[in-house]
Amino acid sequence: MIYYKGRMHISDKRKIQLTGGSTYIVSLPIEWVRSNGLSAGDAVILTVRPDRSLIVAPDQGGQRKNTHSKVEMLVSGDQEENFRQLVANYLVGYDIIRIVCPGGFAASERKYLKESARKRLIGIEIVEESRTEIILQNLLNFQDISLEKSLQSMFRIIYSMIEDSIVALREADSELARDVIHRDNDVDKFYLLSVRQIKAALEDSSLSQKLGIKNSKDCLGYRLIIKLMERIGDHVNGIAHVVTQMDGNKEENGDIIEMGVLAQKLFKDSFRSVLEINTELANQVIKASGMASVLGNRITRKCDLSDNTFYLYHERQRKIVESFQRIAEYSADIAEMVINMKATEIKDSLSGEAQVLEQA
Repeated sequence: MIYYKGRMHISDKRKIQLTGGSTYIVSLPIEWVRSNGLSAGDAVILTVRPDRSLIVAPDQGGQRKNTHSKVEMLVSGDQEENFRQLVANYLVGYDIIRIVCPGGFAASERKYLKESARKRLIGIEIVEESRTEIILQNLLNFQDISLEKSLQSMFRIIYSMIEDSIVALREADSELARDVIHRDNDVDKFYLLSVRQIKAALEDSSLSQKLGIKNSKDCLGYRLIIKLMERIGDHVNGIAHVVTQMDGNKEENGDIIEMGVLAQKLFKDSFRSVLEINTELANQVIKASGMASVLGNRITRKCDLSDNTFYLYHERQRKIVESFQRIAEYSADIAEMVINMKATEIKDSLSGEAQVLEQA
């Protein structure tokens, strides 16, 4: 199948022709050539995939690389809906987003869009604005940042959030807990940047290599991994919110802190298994995640048997235990994705060896 003008069509069969006695050629569909702004003499990139299919993509180098894709969006009455549309345009790769409100922006609406964009979208800056429009531009060339670097940045933020949430829980430190909550915006930034990178890699196979994605089949795996990481960040954020409700009163949370340390280690090991595509380590994470579940159930039962006069205290404990359990479970899910990606890698390797034997 081929893509042009944003729609998918079934291509016609094209015969391979021989020219010059040693060169094989095949013609390109004229609709595809025109929709990509190509003409005679322009270059295309040919990429051989592990399944032996061939991808033809326009060369994004030279002058075309400096062009910016633009989109215009009209605001509705719902601020959150407007921001979701802005995020959608960012994710699909638009570099210049012109937000238009024909009747003029309300002060609160303008503030919400500008602050949300700055807090949650990496590289987006406001380059122009008037009473009826706000123009945002992506000033970051995300192609210069590998997907691995984006994931590592996201991991480091989340890992530090878990570490500090455990300290905040032990010391009943509301100030530290609030700092953890603020860092959740940074997690969202790298999450959305990573999604944008993966979407771009799926649309342009030559970009996959630049972003450090060895096999385009891994894009789905990475997409699920970063979503799981983002969910872990959300649960750490929830733990920090509970700590702020403690009002500086230290509580007996020894078992919960032990569980938190275990969840933190599982997350660290699961991410290391991603970087190394290490199935042995991934299997260890999956097995160890069961320990977090057992420990969490034990703490929950203890809460149920305790004096009901401490209802609020036990309710806080339950919320934190549940979040640490989810972190452990999501870490195990990340490890499972590593095992799946490794299986795909092995399959493609065997397919390549079989092809060599066929040609021998």
